[in-house]
Amino acid sequence: QVQLVESGGGLVQAGGSLRLSCAASGRIGRVNAMGWYRQAPEKQRELVASITDGGSTNYADSVKGRFTISRDNAKNTVYLQMNILKPEDTAVYYCNADVINYSGTYVYTGNYWGQGTQVTVSS
Repeated sequence: QVQLVESGGGLVQAGGSLRLSCAASGRIGRVNAMGWYRQAPEKQRELVASITDGGSTNYADSVKGRFTISRDNAKNTVYLQMNILKPEDTAVYYCNADVINYSGTYVYTGNYWGQGTQVTVSS
């Protein structure tokens, strides 16, 4: 089984910064794409940013220029640096990862979620 453990959420004033971390552990052959999603009250979960194992990134329009996603492949860890935070960034942030495992000639893929970390931005 694979576990994703997030950290770094909290309360910050508008204009401030936070850095989220998410470490994957367990039975892992290789971690493919990793990403961050968020869900605000009464809203659907949405993609914030994603990064491939090769380092290609993708961002939601609402966070471009303010958030930066990065990863450390040796540690199976993904980070989200959030700058110039706005009240509308308030949400529970979830880490997501595509994990590949190998058994002989078989390749197994799985998609996993972290438990979520609360980010609250006050105005």
